[in-house]
Amino acid sequence: MNLTMLTDFYEITMANGYFENNLKDKIAYFDMFFRKVPDNGGFAIMAGVSQLIEYLNNLRFHDQDIDYLRSKKLFSEEFLQYLRNFKFSCDVWAVPEGTPIFPNEPVVVVRGPVIEAQFVETMILLTINHQSLIATKANRIVRAAQGRDVMEFGSRRAQGYDGAIYGARAAYIGGCVGTACTIAEKQFGIPTIGTMAHSWIQMFPNELEAFRAYAKTYPDNCTFLVDTYNVIKSGVPNAIKIFNEELVSRGYRPKGIRIDSGDITYLSKEARKMLDDAGFSDCRIVASNSLDEYIIRDILIQGAQVDLFGVGERLITSKSEPVFGGVYKLAAVEESDKIIPKIKLSENVGKITNPGFKQLWRLYDRKSCKAIADVLTNNDEIIDETKPYEIFDPEHTWKRKTVTNFYARRLLERIFDRGVCVYESPDLKTIKSYCKEQIDTLWDEVLRFENPHKYYVDLSKPLWDMKQSLLKEYCM
Repeated sequence: MNLTMLTDFYEITMANGYFENNLKDKIAYFDMFFRKVPDNGGFAIMAGVSQLIEYLNNLRFHDQDIDYLRSKKLFSEEFLQYLRNFKFSCDVWAVPEGTPIFPNEPVVVVRGPVIEAQFVETMILLTINHQSLIATKANRIVRAAQGRDVMEFGSRRAQGYDGAIYGARAAYIGGCVGTACTIAEKQFGIPTIGTMAHSWIQMFPNELEAFRAYAKTYPDNCTFLVDTYNVIKSGVPNAIKIFNEELVSRGYRPKGIRIDSGDITYLSKEARKMLDDAGFSDCRIVASNSLDEYIIRDILIQGAQVDLFGVGERLITSKSEPVFGGVYKLAAVEESDKIIPKIKLSENVGKITNPGFKQLWRLYDRKSCKAIADVLTNNDEIIDETKPYEIFDPEHTWKRKTVTNFYARRLLERIFDRGVCVYESPDLKTIKSYCKEQIDTLWDEVLRFENPHKYYVDLSKPLWDMKQSLLKEYCM
């Protein structure tokens, strides 16, 4: 599907306006950033860059697009001809997928002719917002599971098929071990796992025969859904009976049982005891049924004996906070090869933007390898690791800290150079492993679910001075 026209209409009307006012070649800089971590968490996870690259590589207007725009009777033939010959030529930088990210720091930067840089706003936000939201939610759930596997089970409750497919991808980046979404394995190589629905049990004369038929069909991959009728009185006893008669007798071992309703804590404890007593301590217990990070955390505190969690709608839709509030704002323009910073003001202080063409740095403690803070600088600044570096809160400037024995890493990587992709996206397993490694660099206080420590995102002194100068200029 050609997604070029998946854009807000004002981006086309503004493009026409730029064209008619001789601004089509004006170079502009735009930042994508977000203002708040979902669920009041301590961090978010960057995701969606691979799909953004795919979109930008295929950005072109087809004849039917031009015909549609002509039918609006708003645009000149000269502008429509410009669109017919449209070729993306911007520079683009992005934070790599799987990186922990924080409010008010640019995660995508676009530089190029203003018509092009403005036009891609919707798809940048749509792509990065959605996958970052789901990756962030998935990671919260995975961390709540305390080392137990988490499966993404939400395809049927996703907001559309793209939500299911790319949600599965993002959930895998966030730490899920696999998905129930078959096409996600075909497209991305994410392991798919699935057993049976309650309808399988109901299709047979009784539960025992349903289990027997399944065991005969899939002896080496046998997990029974045990809550169709009664977990303790029939489900687990029937599972144990079939395990012995159809699996052990043929040299196989059961994979697990799944509980999809009721009091998961109580039922899993009882089921664990029954399985262990029957000689099936290697049989895993899977729990599903409207789970999220809080339920998982609580039932584990209560001693639930669950080895794997299947999490559906509350993950794939990020039900508790289903919006990742990324925005895309003009940060600078070029005039006579000079970068002129631009700032957006607001009576809401949180909506005042950071101006200019910027670089994003992460400072790490050399001894612990833990992340200390992120620093926004002007793009031409270098953070000298050989000298102490002072960071300060950009709003409460008396809060200062001098950092020593650290190393600094640039987070924004170039992915397009004058419209040509120069970045090779890692495979999904590599992104997932990288994500885990990067989260391990965060302090435990940042990882808390409630009242996490606020991670420092500071401005360099030159950037802060430039921002203050613009504030004075426009506010006086």
